[in-house]
Formats: sequence, structure tokens, C-alpha cells
Amino acid sequence: MELKSNIAAVTGGASGLGAATAEYFASQGCKVALFDLDQERGEKHAASIGGLFVKVDVTDETSVNAGLDAVESWAGGPARILVNCAGIAIGSKTVGKHGPHPLDAFEKVIKINLIGTFNCTRLAAARMCEADPLSCGDRGVIISTASVAAFDGQIGQVAYGASKAAVAGMTLPIARDLSGNAVRVCTIAPGIFMTPMMAGMPENVQQALGESVPYPKRLGEPSEYAKLAAHIVDNQYLNGETIRIDGSIRMPPR
Repeated sequence: MELKSNIAAVTGGASGLGAATAEYFASQGCKVALFDLDQERGEKHAASIGGLFVKVDVTDETSVNAGLDAVESWAGGPARILVNCAGIAIGSKTVGKHGPHPLDAFEKVIKINLIGTFNCTRLAAARMCEADPLSCGDRGVIISTASVAAFDGQIGQVAYGASKAAVAGMTLPIARDLSGNAVRVCTIAPGIFMTPMMAGMPENVQQALGESVPYPKRLGEPSEYAKLAAHIVDNQYLNGETIRIDGSIRMPPR
């Protein structure tokens, strides 16, 4: 599937990996809608790339459907590409100094990272399945975001690691579910990337994390995630796969 003249929705599109993906897709001639709760940042970024911003809560069915409706009205057709980048991370041990892991915190991470991803996937996929196939045969492509924490979860990452492992785990079943409808599904599992959260850390911490990557010895650039997402869209034989992009790092316990 080509990015040019196609329509994409990117969740978490106001910052980080989502913002970089939206920017790169737009530079390739794709019509891009940003779904996010950060309206000020989202509207500014959408304006800078000639896209659309819609305030969307990925965990809410009504909100996501309203966002997809807005995309269709704006672009003149359904989103054929969905990139799920919305997510949060917390640090808390199963049992810590102050007792067991707060259950509400665990539930919040699962709700946004896992349920939010599935909610957007199922609703966008339903519209893709109703659309006519494109000239390449695809009806749509869905890309979700896991993490190396899905496989190498560190101390304090039980909630985050569980949510991302589940995103990776549902990739193949969803791809198989949608195979008869010509909708492809893949997941990207990033390593240590230069996101806004990382940018807020001290320079020496950033440098140490970068040097822990076997090669290249640096943090990942959000544009590298975006280019991998673009390749998944372009390469029709990529389906049902979770792809690590991490400089071959395997995370230590802490």
C-alpha cells in the first residue's frame, strides 16, 4: 500500500513516536489525522504538517468513532492506515516499600496501552473491512506499538511490560482474524528512543542509556520508528509480525 494520497490516523500523534510518524507520513503525501488528548500540542503539530487534529480518548468507543467520522469527513474516505502510538508508562514493583503494586495504577496502564490499542484497532478495522480493496489488494494496514519491555521487562515495569506483551500477543490473532478482509496487522517493539519523557532526563543518564545499546551506541530517533512504520505499510508481505527496533539491546533487570 502506498502512503501517497492515502489516509492515516495516528493515536498519540501530538508527541513522541506518534508525532514523528504523522510528520513522516505527511511528508510522503499521506493525509494524516492526529488522535490525542493534548489539544494544544496536537493542533499545533497538525497545522505544521497540513493534517487534522481530533481530541480522542482511545479507551472510549464513542470518542474513537467520532474521531474516525471526523477523518472521513475531512479526507473524503475512511482511514486505510491506523498507527497506535498512544500509551503511558509507570514504575512500580509488584511489592515495594509501601506495599503491593496499586491495582488502580496497573489497571490504568492496561486500559490505555492494551484496551485503548484494541479499541482503536477494532473500530478502524471495521471501517476498513467495509471499504473496497485498493489497487494493491489491501483494504487497510494497522500498526501497533509494543516495546522491548514486552520481552525484557525490567524491575518496576510489571504493568507496562504486561500491557506491551499483550499488544504483541494479540498481533497474530488479529492479523488472522482480518486476513479474509485483506487488512494487514503488525506491531513495532521499540527499544530506548529519544521521546519527550527521555528528553526530560539528565544528559548523563541519556548518554549512559545510549551507550548501553550494542550498535549503534545511541538512543533511537523517532524518525526511525516512523520509517519502519512506513515500510510496513509499503511491504505487503509483512503481516502478523512484531518487529523489534532496538539496536540489538536486551534490557538488564534494572
